[in-house]
Formats: sequence, C-alpha cells, structure tokens
Amino acid sequence: MQKTTVPPLPLTGGCQCGRISYRMRANPVVFYLCHCTECQRHTSSAFGESLRFKREHLDVDPGLVSVSRMSESGNERQGWFCPDCGVRIWHGTSGSAEINIKAGTLDDTSWLVPAGHIWCRSRQPFMNISADELSYDTQPEDGYEALKQRWQEMTRSS
Repeated sequence: MQKTTVPPLPLTGGCQCGRISYRMRANPVVFYLCHCTECQRHTSSAFGESLRFKREHLDVDPGLVSVSRMSESGNERQGWFCPDCGVRIWHGTSGSAEINIKAGTLDDTSWLVPAGHIWCRSRQPFMNISADELSYDTQPEDGYEALKQRWQEMTRSS
C-alpha cells in the first residue's frame, strides 16, 4: 500500500476559468477513482477522481449552478458546476453530509493516491488494477468503510 501525505489545510482549488474557487478546511475522508460511465462522460477520460469529505468543511465562492438527476442506484444526485466554464466542482447524493470534490480541480494534485476503485465493471479495458488495490464492481456495499479505512492507513503519519 502506497502512503501519501495530505498537504497543510486549507486545501484549495477551483474551476478552469477562475470564477469559482474553494477551500476545504478539514482533511478528506477518502480519495478513490470511479470507473462508471457517467464519470467517464463527465471527465472525457477513463475515470473520475473523487475526494470525499464533509460538506460542512467546504467554503466555496457563490455562483455555482446545480443539476439533479437520478442515479443508477435510485438516489437523487446533485452536481455543482461553474456557470461560465462548465467545470464540475463537486457532486453528492441529496441529503448526504458527505460530498465529492472532483479532485482534478485542486490547485495541487501531486499528493493524490487513490485508496481504491469503484464501478470497475465498466472500467476501460486498458486500465489495470493490481490485486493489492481495493476494487468494487459497483458501489461498495459497506458504505465506503473499507476505502475510508485504507485511506486512513495511507495518510497516517509514521
């Protein structure tokens, strides 16, 4: 298992055009890669990078626009975007205390190491996931607990 060090708080980021910036005042709960087809479409890539943390610890500039939809699991999902450049800043399930910052929007991404992978049944065939990495065919049935535990181990100071 690869270790990583979370940079000093606050973690900062923003959209591509610079209209929206944010500050995260607490350490992330977990970082993972999602290989679902929705994340592939949103990112125009093989996966989405999700940095999960508690919504109450996010300070974000005003002006984001939201889009809601029903997920494959039947939950209402909300995505929050910059109205000018369209970059997705964060998303989450309606009513949940935890949200996912799209980690590619961080000012510094050099420290990110995923705790695992979800929705691997739709991963691109060229994506290799090693046997020692946590991976799930769909959503983790344990409510992300194993991923969160792995993240704690990865970010714990020696």
